[in-house]
Amino acid sequence: MGENIKEIKVSELFISVKYEIPIYQRNYAWQKEQIEQLIDDINDMEEMYFLGNLIVNKKDIDTYEVIDGQQRLTTLYLLQKYLKMNISKESLYFEAREKSNKTLLIIGDEIDNNLYDLESYEINNGYKIIKDYFNTKINTEEDIIDFKQKLDNVKLIRIQVPQNIDLNHYFEIMNTRGEQLQYHEIAKARLLSMLATDEDKKIGALIWDACADMNSYVQMNFDTKIRKNLFSNKWDKLCSSIDSFDEIREKVNIEKSDIRTNESKTLLEILEDKKVTHSIKQDEYKENERFESIISFPNFILQVNKAIYFNKDENESMLDDKKFLENMQRNWESKQTSEEFLYNLLKCRVLFDKYIIKREFISEYKDRGKWSLQRLESYNDNKNLKPIYRQTFDGDSDSNKMIRTLQSCLRVTYTSPKTMHWISLVLSKLINNEDTNILHTLENYCRDKIKSSDYKSSKGFSIERIVFTYLDYLLYKKGYSYKNVDLIKDSIKNEWEFQFRNSIEHFYPQNPLDENYYEIWGRDDLDSFGNLALITTSGNSKFSNLPPEGKINSYKDVIKQSLKLIIMKEMILENGGKWSKEISEKHKKEMFKIIDEDIDDLESKDCEYFEEIGSEKKVGVLLRHNLKRITAKGLIERGKIKGFLSLSEIMEAFSETELDKEQIELLDETLGNLGIQLIENLNYDEENFDL
Repeated sequence: MGENIKEIKVSELFISVKYEIPIYQRNYAWQKEQIEQLIDDINDMEEMYFLGNLIVNKKDIDTYEVIDGQQRLTTLYLLQKYLKMNISKESLYFEAREKSNKTLLIIGDEIDNNLYDLESYEINNGYKIIKDYFNTKINTEEDIIDFKQKLDNVKLIRIQVPQNIDLNHYFEIMNTRGEQLQYHEIAKARLLSMLATDEDKKIGALIWDACADMNSYVQMNFDTKIRKNLFSNKWDKLCSSIDSFDEIREKVNIEKSDIRTNESKTLLEILEDKKVTHSIKQDEYKENERFESIISFPNFILQVNKAIYFNKDENESMLDDKKFLENMQRNWESKQTSEEFLYNLLKCRVLFDKYIIKREFISEYKDRGKWSLQRLESYNDNKNLKPIYRQTFDGDSDSNKMIRTLQSCLRVTYTSPKTMHWISLVLSKLINNEDTNILHTLENYCRDKIKSSDYKSSKGFSIERIVFTYLDYLLYKKGYSYKNVDLIKDSIKNEWEFQFRNSIEHFYPQNPLDENYYEIWGRDDLDSFGNLALITTSGNSKFSNLPPEGKINSYKDVIKQSLKLIIMKEMILENGGKWSKEISEKHKKEMFKIIDEDIDDLESKDCEYFEEIGSEKKVGVLLRHNLKRITAKGLIERGKIKGFLSLSEIMEAFSETELDKEQIELLDETLGNLGIQLIENLNYDEENFDL
């Protein structure tokens, strides 16, 4: 990247350098919340961590005027002063603020009793907050040493604005934007910097900018000439010959493109307009107003990064935006890694648009939207090729409906972008095989989550949301009959869809309105799964402390939010209009039975599959069950494994396999249940556990 954008260790931030805070910058103003959050972020980090940007104007050799980021910079200075780290004299200096500078020089030098006389209350207060934090939270010598070592792995991005820049214009831009250069913008610059030629950088920027507009199908973000070269005749996939960045280069004649990428923009230009700007004619379409992506572009970048390394690194923090640059840095280690990532970015974006749901705003759904799973195709209107949207699996409308429903189930369950691991899971499968069974993959993902949730023992608010939402999916998929009456009719299915529901509702209220008339239930009965449903926050407010019969009569629209709740309503009607502990318990058992049968059905299918496959794949089935904390109990009880694997078969299967210690122990536990001893018969390196 050169000196204009540079990573700097926080531990080396104030060595042989001088940062000048200009007079037009406001005084130091961070309070306890911001200071403690910064220290928490550092203390919680596990590996490398990026704190943010420091934008500077270079005035002289090793002298920088701080343009943006002075609050964080000053806090880090005070932190290092407290920790008595190596700091150059006057490495932080306030222009024309003598009292502030004297305070910075003397603070932390064991003369705290004189600090108040220096009259820089803000700096003194910041130092005191840091001191109090360490006295209460990081107060042992060992913890302090550990914290100081972490500062070697915490970095800032120092961004140097161009020489001779009009700083007044720059500050006008910064004030208008009110935010720093974003991590994904830095990632783009780093990736492009590794490419060999200006032409490659333009192609890389072309890919990046097209993928950045998440609310339209990526094909429509290229001009017609490039679209024709990159995509198949139907536009629904990349040309079959494109399997690398080199192939994209062959297909794209960049000089004839009407697109102006922002690859060559200066830092100032990026700050003026960080939105993707194309001169593409979107013809008469307004497709970007029709669709809405379920994730942002920065999260999509992290999803792609996780997908392409899925089997090598399944770190849960790979979708954490706080670790954006840390997670992404392997992709700009070389020209090859940068090219590979840019190719995969485009490939995954095409797959994402085709196989991951969106919100669609059209016709009667123009205001509230609906879940959509469609692929883009081209059609000829006798003048030009235009886009048309068809069901992704239009040859199998049931599959399209079920995949759309299950993905919407996951979308409303895992609302934080850093918990949407199901997206990278699907992308990782599709990258290698576009014919992968998405429904099977996602159902197994949900089953894993259900099994690990300890749903049968959990009560009340501790029951994970996935238990409620996946149950609704199963009810949607399989239907449900009560006393020989079909309760989940097609008419209900056709109108019903998953909504964002995050409030666990006690159907029989915790505090009935009329305690003299209504029985007071015990805590276990109230918090039983049979008495609970997941609804919207507004629905929960409407229900309040009404009795169940009042809820079903007064708020029918709220009842329709959950298929489980629809069943509970019908059970009341069949029970003479009353909801009792006995009915609640019966409902709980029946719902758990549906979940159990779904999980058992998976294990049964694995048993049948187990009889047909080779020894290496058999071991893979065992690993999948045990390493994901799905026990092999269902397999073992059916007696379909014992005897299938001889020790020689296991040795053969693992001859080319690398496992860590935990995997070996878990596999040994599983096989031990089958009477097969593993560890004592295998030789592996104690340090690397490489079989």
